[in-house]
Amino acid sequence: MKFEDAFCIENITTIDADNGLKPNQTLIIKEGKIHQITPSQELQLSKENTIIDGTGKFLIPGLWDAHVHFAYMEELAPRMFDLFLAYGITSVRDTGGEIGFVNTWKQKSLANPTSTPRVMIAGPLLDGTPNVYDGSDPGHPALSVGLNTLEDVKEQINKLEIQGVDFLKAYEMLSPEQFALIAKLGKEKGLKVTGHVPLSMDVISASNAGLNSMEHLRNLELSCASNAEELLQQRQESLRSGKDMKGAALRSKIHQDQREIAIDNYDENKAQEVLNVLAANDTWQIPTLTLNTASTKLPFAEMDFKESFKFLPKTVEDDWNQGIDKLSNRDISAANIKRTEWTLNITEKMHKSGINIMAGTDCPIFYLTPGRSLHQELVLLVEAGLTPLEALRTATLNPAKYFNLEDELGTIEEGKWADLVILNANPLEDIKNTTRIDGVIKQGNYFDSHKLDQKLKRLDEE
Repeated sequence: MKFEDAFCIENITTIDADNGLKPNQTLIIKEGKIHQITPSQELQLSKENTIIDGTGKFLIPGLWDAHVHFAYMEELAPRMFDLFLAYGITSVRDTGGEIGFVNTWKQKSLANPTSTPRVMIAGPLLDGTPNVYDGSDPGHPALSVGLNTLEDVKEQINKLEIQGVDFLKAYEMLSPEQFALIAKLGKEKGLKVTGHVPLSMDVISASNAGLNSMEHLRNLELSCASNAEELLQQRQESLRSGKDMKGAALRSKIHQDQREIAIDNYDENKAQEVLNVLAANDTWQIPTLTLNTASTKLPFAEMDFKESFKFLPKTVEDDWNQGIDKLSNRDISAANIKRTEWTLNITEKMHKSGINIMAGTDCPIFYLTPGRSLHQELVLLVEAGLTPLEALRTATLNPAKYFNLEDELGTIEEGKWADLVILNANPLEDIKNTTRIDGVIKQGNYFDSHKLDQKLKRLDEE
C-alpha cells in the first residue's frame, strides 16, 4: 500500500502507559499526527513509501520534563530547545520566570511546532514579601514577583491571564489569605495552581484551599512530623519577626531550623493523614527526585552525565565542573543521607496512596543538564518503587492529562500528535534504556540519530 505525503515506521514495538507493550506494529505518520496503527503482518507497504525500519526497536510517546526554568540561566536558554529534543523531551513545563523572557520561548515553540518542544509557562513565581527570587544574587535571579496585598494578587493574575500563561505558580512567602485568593482566581480562570506550600501554612490547609500540584515535595516533611503544629507556629513567628530580612535568607533560615527536626520526628500516621488528603483533593506531585537527592547521589559526577556538559556554554561548563569537584570532595552529611531516604520513601508512599506524579527536574538548577536530567529522574522514580511503565507514565500521559491534552498527546494512538521517541532497547526491562535514543519525532518531523548528533555537535562547537 502507498501512503501519500506520509512516512511509515515498520515492525516496531510500541510502549505506552495505557496500552502497554505491542510488538510488530506499523505506524503511518501524516500531517503531523499518527494516521494509522496496524499490526505489521496485516499491512503490506509499497517500496515507494518512506519507511523507517523499526525491527528490534521500541517506540514510546515523547517525554515531558514537567519542571524546567528557561530564565534561571538566561545564557543557557538558547540551547535548551536542542538539548531537550536531542534527549527525547518533546514537551516542557516552565515553572517560573519573568513573563517577557519565558513567553519568548513559548512563542518560538508555537511558531516552530515541528522543530521545538512544546512549552507551557507559568510566568513569574507568585510570592509574598520579602520574596525569595528577587534578583539579589546569582543563586536567586529575578524569577518572582513580591505581592504585598490581596489587590496585588488580583492585579498580577489578571495580567498573567492576558499574557497567556498556562498555569500559576505559588511560592513560599505568601500569606494564607494571598494563597487562598490565588487558588480561587486560578479556579475561576481555568488555570491550575502549582507551587511550594507556603511556610505560613501546612500541606493539608494548602491542599484543601485548592493547590492542584506540589513541586519538589517542598515543605511536606514539615507537615508529616509528630510536632507539625508546633513547627507551624514557629514558622509563623519567624515570618513575622524576619519581615525585614531578604526573602532568600529568611526562607533558608526557616528551612535550616526545621527540616532536619521534622524528618527526625517523622510520624507514619501523620504522614498518611496528609497523603490521604492529597489523594482525596487530587493534589498532584512533581517530586524532582534528581534535585532532592543530588547532594548524596551526585548524578552529575557520573561520566555519561558529565559528558552532557560539553553542550553548555563554556563559562557554564567550567563553573559547573568546579562546583561539582568541590561537592565530590566533601563528606556526605548524615542529614543529607536521611533526607534522601525520606524523599524516596515518601514518594513510594504517595504512589501507593494513588497520588498522581509527574516527572520534572528543575533544570538547569544544581548542575542538571536540560534533557539529560529527565532520564535520571525516571531512574529515581523506579528506585522509589514505581515500575518502569509507571515511571514512563509520569513523563508521558500524566503531563498530558494535567493540561487536559490527553486526547492529543501521551499515548501512541491514531489521531494523536506524532510526538514520539525511538529507542534501541526496551525501557521496561531497564528504565535506563530511555537514554538509548535512535530517533525523535516532533509533530511528524523525524530526527534520526544523525540529525540528533548534529544538533549536539553544533552546541559542542559553539
